[in-house]
Amino acid sequence: MASENAAIEPEISAQANNPEFYENSSTEQVITKKDLNKMVWRSLFLQASFNYERMQAAGWLYSILPGLKKIHKNKHDLSESMKSHMEFFNTHPFLVNIIMGIVLAMEERKQNRNTIRAIRVAMMGPLGGIGDALFWLTLLPICVGIGASLGADGNPIGALVFLIIFNVVHFGLRFGLMRYAYNTGTNAISSLKENTKKVSHAASIVGLTVVGGLIASFVQLEANLVIHAGKAEIALQEDLLDKIMPNLLPLGYTLLMYYMLKRGLSPVILILITVVIGIFGKIPFPFGTIL
Repeated sequence: MASENAAIEPEISAQANNPEFYENSSTEQVITKKDLNKMVWRSLFLQASFNYERMQAAGWLYSILPGLKKIHKNKHDLSESMKSHMEFFNTHPFLVNIIMGIVLAMEERKQNRNTIRAIRVAMMGPLGGIGDALFWLTLLPICVGIGASLGADGNPIGALVFLIIFNVVHFGLRFGLMRYAYNTGTNAISSLKENTKKVSHAASIVGLTVVGGLIASFVQLEANLVIHAGKAEIALQEDLLDKIMPNLLPLGYTLLMYYMLKRGLSPVILILITVVIGIFGKIPFPFGTIL
């Protein structure tokens, strides 16, 4: 009997030192709607201590900590959970609540810590890409376009409308996705994988369409040159370029800037080039101004 106890003791000791082992394995549901809302607000500080070693890890732990404290009453379990959540983490800050909701559901069910880590790592990359397409390439240009149109004559309501529209969608997604991900738990992962490519592709198409509309509306570039051929006069802009495609010059100049950016030219240099072209184009030559 003594020998059996001696064999069991090292095993218990090894389990106690194993970060995958929960000293308190109860799976009671303790997270409330109020807790979820509190963690959404804390997630606004996701990048407050951003660094190049662990990226958003400290902000991620700060955001999810109230939930971990309610789930893990045992100090050892809480300590191990906090240590695992301080590992490298980086995703789109507006979609982090999807990962947070799923991870909280898994923590509450006392899932294997390696599984939780794998889910967190697997989701942060795709959501980073989808967030860029959804927010920076789609929502932001649309909201800016609406706000800029309303504020074109110096009306301050344009900036107010931009902020309202953008943040209604932004915070609506934050709170909605947090609750959806937590309630759905790990089942949300499969639906997310199925729809990631479709959502990203659709958002990219809408974003490019909006950018095209913004180019036509806000890039002002016209040629004032008039070509003389005998007694005939041909206005370069009205009689030639606009006949080929309206706003051809703004489109061409925008594509040129994009190409030069891709070639590694600094945005500051491109701004200076644009200023120089604008000044040079307005210089009065004997035949008139170029732009």
